[in-house]
Amino acid sequence: MRFVWAVVAFVLAAGLIAAGIAQRTIFMGPSTQEVAVAVEEPAPYVLLDGDVLREHPGAQTLLVRGDGDIFAAYGRTADMEAWLAGSSYNHASVGADGDIDVAFVDAAEPEDDGGDTAGETPAPEETPAVEETPAPEESAATEETPATEETPAAEETPTTEEAPAEEAPAAETTTGRSPVGSDLWLDSFTDTDSLIADMQLPEGVSVIIARDGTADAPEDIAVSWPLDTSTPLAGPLLSAGAAMLLVGLVLYVLAIRHQRRGRGPRRKGPGPLPPTEPIDIAQLPPAERAAIEETPSAPAPDTSAPDTSATDAPAPDGKPADASATPGSDTSGSDVRTSERRASAPARRRRLLAIPAIALTALIATGCSAESWPQFGEGTPSPSPTATIIAPENQKPPAVTEAQAKRILQEVSATLSDADAAMDIDLAATRLDGPALTARTTEYALRTALPDTTPPAAIPTDEVEVVLPEATDRWPRTVLLLSKSSGDDTIPPVILTMTQQDPWSNYKVDNMAEMSADAVFPKVAAAWLGTSLIPDDSAFLSIRPADLATMFADAVDEGEQSASYGQFDELSQNLAQSIRDSRQSVVQNLADNGAAETSQTSFDIVPADPAPVSMATLDSGAIVAVSLIDTESVTPTSADAVIRFGDNAQAKALTGVTESAKGVTTKYEFQLFFSVPAQGSSEQIRLLAVRQDLLSVEVIK
Repeated sequence: MRFVWAVVAFVLAAGLIAAGIAQRTIFMGPSTQEVAVAVEEPAPYVLLDGDVLREHPGAQTLLVRGDGDIFAAYGRTADMEAWLAGSSYNHASVGADGDIDVAFVDAAEPEDDGGDTAGETPAPEETPAVEETPAPEESAATEETPATEETPAAEETPTTEEAPAEEAPAAETTTGRSPVGSDLWLDSFTDTDSLIADMQLPEGVSVIIARDGTADAPEDIAVSWPLDTSTPLAGPLLSAGAAMLLVGLVLYVLAIRHQRRGRGPRRKGPGPLPPTEPIDIAQLPPAERAAIEETPSAPAPDTSAPDTSATDAPAPDGKPADASATPGSDTSGSDVRTSERRASAPARRRRLLAIPAIALTALIATGCSAESWPQFGEGTPSPSPTATIIAPENQKPPAVTEAQAKRILQEVSATLSDADAAMDIDLAATRLDGPALTARTTEYALRTALPDTTPPAAIPTDEVEVVLPEATDRWPRTVLLLSKSSGDDTIPPVILTMTQQDPWSNYKVDNMAEMSADAVFPKVAAAWLGTSLIPDDSAFLSIRPADLATMFADAVDEGEQSASYGQFDELSQNLAQSIRDSRQSVVQNLADNGAAETSQTSFDIVPADPAPVSMATLDSGAIVAVSLIDTESVTPTSADAVIRFGDNAQAKALTGVTESAKGVTTKYEFQLFFSVPAQGSSEQIRLLAVRQDLLSVEVIK
């Protein structure tokens, strides 16, 4: 019967294990759900609406196949539609029936649909493609073959130009605008022949697919989502099968052990003997009684042990008949050891049989992942703490995300490093604008004439402490950053503002200055919230941003006599004093060279042409970036006197002469960042960062 129960246990174990394995193999469904995007009409771009990517729950995987380079990026849907304005593309969206509809958008359609988009992005009309259209006119206008009578054809060219003139911007922008490297994307992916990108996009974010803006976009596009492949019964079934297998092995071993102890089947023996009774010798006949009495008495045999009388009898030679029974020999010890070995052998065999069962159980238990077991006690995730700043209902999205701003800053720093190494002002102009570009132009000119000139320091990107984007959905867009180096203490933190003029342009740095070690940066909004630009004539600050540069210039010229001197903090006053000291050093240098009576100096500091950039802070104040031009002129006082540059190598390098009969004018540019308090505040205007650059040295003519 034990064998029967062992077989039953083995059968149950096999069934349970097979059922558990089937849960993870033949009964388990597909791990992903894939939907193809059918593109019928080729176009340079494909816009996947965010609803397509969120049609099913879970993370999305974008699959794009095609020959050659493939580009994909995701960003805000409104930004992508603005970037695609004036271009032909395929727009994939979710229809009313839940299917994916792909509609071809012609280049002329956005002009009719998007009044707001056209108003926000007038740049397509200003694209260089329009400037390229006169090229055929020039080739036609250059009448190198006047003898030929092709003038009518030349006259027809204006008519042909007039017809496609309206279509030219759309056609040019459709085929010539590459999405690769745009700062507008939150993230981008590139690959060859096949592109696989994992993403999890929130609402309001879409994906663009293209090649280089000229060739047609790939048409083999699919989106897949993961499916729930958990099998909570697989683990328990496998474990129960392993346990039943172990039970079957134990029953099988017990059955074999019981069979061996029974030593096979037994035959039927004789019945029980009659009970013996003592013999009364007195009742026996005399002859028998006499014979019994004459027999010597002997000890009663030990029925519990075998008869050893034959072995106790001495042999004829006087030795015991059995040599093993000699005195000192112990036959019982060897018999005991033999029986112990025989008894321990089944125990060892049982342990050896149990090892595979235990190992199999452990293997099955470890091979099952969390998806093979039921999950108990899974509570809902704890909500993240709410932000202390609550965005208003009409709050616009920030111009960039924090990760996007850091990536852009790294690209800006890398581009400027390459431009500084090659002294390529055209390359620098792709990432600089305004006062920052003007200062770079002079630096490259000085380094060309004076190779020993120290190159400008690279923008640190190790730690970006502050990302303050403008909250807007229009252009231009402005972002303020504060970054510093974590490995080099000699590199000061840098405050900069960068602006994106339109959706097709990259961000360019227009103001940049080094932050003082004693300056305290004001509290600003989080990067995910953004801030607003303050108008130049705003009355909500202690002074208008448009008047800040003029007031500081007056503090420099007049010193403590200036009416605005007390409104600036100690750092600002120290900067104003250092500018006055540098002016005095110029006057003293002329006196030391004996030119005090034959020359005169004049100084003037005025606001630069670029308008100030003002971004609101949390205390109702603002961070204001301004630029000032400090002009220093040295002119002779008599017609016989000349101004010699002497040891001024920079003046010689920038002017190309060593002296001037009418004088010389030197211009310096100051880029300053101030923290301006709110209207009615008792705080002073605090200086945050300053940068001084040599702009030009010109001979007065």
